[in-house]
Amino acid sequence: MRRRVWIGAATAMLLAGAARAGESQCYGSVSRGRLEGGVKLPQRGENFVAYSGSAALAGRTHVHSRVAAIVLEAFAALQRDDPSLRFVYGETGWAEGGRLRPHRTHQNGLSVDFFVPVRDAAGASVPLPTPLRQRFGYDIEFDAQARYGDYRIDFEALAEHLYQLHRAAQRQGAGIALVIFDTRYLPRLFATPRGAHLRQHLRFMQRQAWVRHDEHYHVDFAVPCRPL
Repeated sequence: MRRRVWIGAATAMLLAGAARAGESQCYGSVSRGRLEGGVKLPQRGENFVAYSGSAALAGRTHVHSRVAAIVLEAFAALQRDDPSLRFVYGETGWAEGGRLRPHRTHQNGLSVDFFVPVRDAAGASVPLPTPLRQRFGYDIEFDAQARYGDYRIDFEALAEHLYQLHRAAQRQGAGIALVIFDTRYLPRLFATPRGAHLRQHLRFMQRQAWVRHDEHYHVDFAVPCRPL
């Protein structure tokens, strides 16, 4: 009980920090835009970690304040429901938005990459390693069986994360505009207990993106923005 109370307090502090930063203002679109008042995501929490401490220090993990609240609220819900799960988030954007190379989007604070949750050879949920030599994880390639070495994609955890992101977005008066994930894996995602909800409420890109999205899934959130 003491651990659960501490976790709740820590999450509340993170959410309060995002709120104190004030409401961000996004402009334009995810592919051509900018951001005012961007919020930097924390490098780690009870059940999540950033893909790279150095990249975070370089400023590549800023988002719109409402997106920050959604992301943290979803992680808190996952921690409450299953504390054994571990997650890794990837690139988001600059504090002022604009081009974040090599991405074609991530320009106005509404885009977030999440690395796939995985289980190791022992079946434990562990953070996917994202070393520099593999371009901080973006060069990892999962095979047709959704395996990479001793790691396999945990589709149930991935589906639960998307479900919690959707619920958190609704509570924040926002939405999810698009999810990009390797189309070959979508049948396995939709076969999970949350699959029907995801099919009904979320829009998934139905063609392969310009790069494979097998090691991570890209989420564009829906928040009203001003014209660029």
